[in-house]
Amino acid sequence: MFKKILIANRGEIACRVMKTAKKMGIGTVAVYSDADARALHVEMADEAVNIGPAAAAESYLVIDKIIDACKQTGAQAVHPGYGFLSENANFANALKDNGIAFIGPNVRAIKVMGDKIESKKFAGDANVSIVPGHLGEIDTPQEAVKIADEIGYPVMIKASAGGGGKGMRIANSRDEVEDGFASARNEAVSSFGDDRIFIEKFIVNPRHIEIQVMGDKHGNVVYLGERECSIQRRNQKVIEEAPSPLLDEETRQKMGEQSVALAKAVDYDTAGTVEFVVGQDKNFYFLEMNTRLQVEHPVTELITGVDLVEQMIRSAAGEELSLKQDEIKLNGWAIESRIYAEDPYRNFMPSTGRLVRYSPPAETIEDGLTVRNDTGVYEGGEISIYYDPMIAKLCTHGPDRASAIAHMSDALDQFYIEGIGHNVPFLSAIMQHDRWKSGDLSTSFITDEFPDGFEGAVPSQQDIETLALAGVYMDNVSNLQRRKISGQVAGRAVVFSSQRVVRVGDEWLSASLELENNKMLQVSIDGNEVVSVESSWQLGSAIWSGHINGKPVSIQVHRDTNGYKMLYRGVGEKVCVYTQREAELAKLMPVRIPPDTSKQLLCPMPGLIVSVDVAVGDKVEVGQKLAVVEAMKMENVLRAEREGTVSAVHAEQGDSLAVDAIIMEFE
Repeated sequence: MFKKILIANRGEIACRVMKTAKKMGIGTVAVYSDADARALHVEMADEAVNIGPAAAAESYLVIDKIIDACKQTGAQAVHPGYGFLSENANFANALKDNGIAFIGPNVRAIKVMGDKIESKKFAGDANVSIVPGHLGEIDTPQEAVKIADEIGYPVMIKASAGGGGKGMRIANSRDEVEDGFASARNEAVSSFGDDRIFIEKFIVNPRHIEIQVMGDKHGNVVYLGERECSIQRRNQKVIEEAPSPLLDEETRQKMGEQSVALAKAVDYDTAGTVEFVVGQDKNFYFLEMNTRLQVEHPVTELITGVDLVEQMIRSAAGEELSLKQDEIKLNGWAIESRIYAEDPYRNFMPSTGRLVRYSPPAETIEDGLTVRNDTGVYEGGEISIYYDPMIAKLCTHGPDRASAIAHMSDALDQFYIEGIGHNVPFLSAIMQHDRWKSGDLSTSFITDEFPDGFEGAVPSQQDIETLALAGVYMDNVSNLQRRKISGQVAGRAVVFSSQRVVRVGDEWLSASLELENNKMLQVSIDGNEVVSVESSWQLGSAIWSGHINGKPVSIQVHRDTNGYKMLYRGVGEKVCVYTQREAELAKLMPVRIPPDTSKQLLCPMPGLIVSVDVAVGDKVEVGQKLAVVEAMKMENVLRAEREGTVSAVHAEQGDSLAVDAIIMEFE
């Protein structure tokens, strides 16, 4: 067994690999760019080596720098994580030439299956059902349009070396093919150093289901069930679960056996994933094989009890696979929510900056329920513009799907992040969605259910009353504190009225409260039945956790002017608690009208201007491309929302802009 391994990656996956290595008694080496000098994975490692500037192309993607780090530290093997060099055959060969083990597949498997074009050809030759498409390389937008016309719209434009949603576009017309081809190719070069593009038919209303396989160097390969990854946005997985609510045992076995056969054909010898497009009728088509550890591997680990990273390390060390197919059982249900640094209220634009507060839910295993949080950040750390915006992967496991969803809802309510935009409210809203709960999924779920973007979940009356009750409790805690101070200053006790008026968003509610002890209130909302509210919340706490009529409730609390901004079950509302006189005066306050920005194009997130596609005096039409902004390796095309004439342009290619910076103005 290896004594020391180097992890050629960063963020949560580097931390994840280190946890298993330490459990196995193996020393760890981190590599880091200048931007990651204070990163969590650097702190966790036994040793760390700087490999250059922030840009991945000058650090994490430079093979020679990784090999030099191995030689400096005496690392015997390299785990690549996912992304970066994880599916790079040249990297695997270079390690081999230098006597360093690669904790990944053999080079042939990488070349055949890691390349999306070659893997489809290979699968076709092996009589595996594949999605109709053009598997040859495509050099120009004009050629792409011609091929798309022949296949029929809609089509998927994909980078051959792509992954993680990078270099992928759906096109419904010729114009979208031209724009999508250019953007996909640029992203492919930026993220993978490979500009090859192919096109395939996009199957409407599909489900994305993948099979986890594990092999060794002795010809053994097994499958460990499936994961459903249909909840996607811009081809990027957002929520994954295992098993799939669609599959029956017969379909699962067919997909598993086909995946194993495909893996054995290339002598596959580590963890890998065979991905399928699956129709609602359970017919499935080979999509691609990822010859690496997947982002969503934790849900498989939770339902099988198998540490996939450990199995990868053991296989790379030459050990025979101890897993037998008939011994692999699926236990319960697991869900993974990807926590991203992106603002769901601003069309999910990337958000960068410092994590002023970062308080994830505690990792626990209690009463058959598990909370797991794979992360690579810490409070006070910085989310950089240079890398993927993932903050953490929050996972829950329970005996069935309903319990896993309920546990995830509770865990998301306890996930507190301040300082940057994040998608926790959006994930919480999905957990409450009836269609999600029913398992009626497809890759168009988010587009179907949130066609106009996300503005927060619509609160039910019960949600409004829950927020009101928590608000009354917090107001009472604040009053008790003031009462102590006032009594000391004035030398007498201060009497507070038991009547309150609570504003939750635009709703006004009356509340009558009675303090039973220092930890419980009896509250009636709008004259309804009296409810008991109990908590140990203290002033300044970021999470209000307590019980309402005995039911556990957790609410995120952000202090705001004259009240609190609360997040609960995807609902975000400002809550203010007034005396009756204060409420009368508050209702007289004028409403602040936001400035008119309808004649301005604002930068939606901190980013780099890739192109400005119009000039002063140009007349633009609805949907016309105005500019392209790049952030976190993703290109975002900014289009005109209405007709107009460009009156001023304030940015040019290469400019680095802050969020809401004015790019151009219109007459």
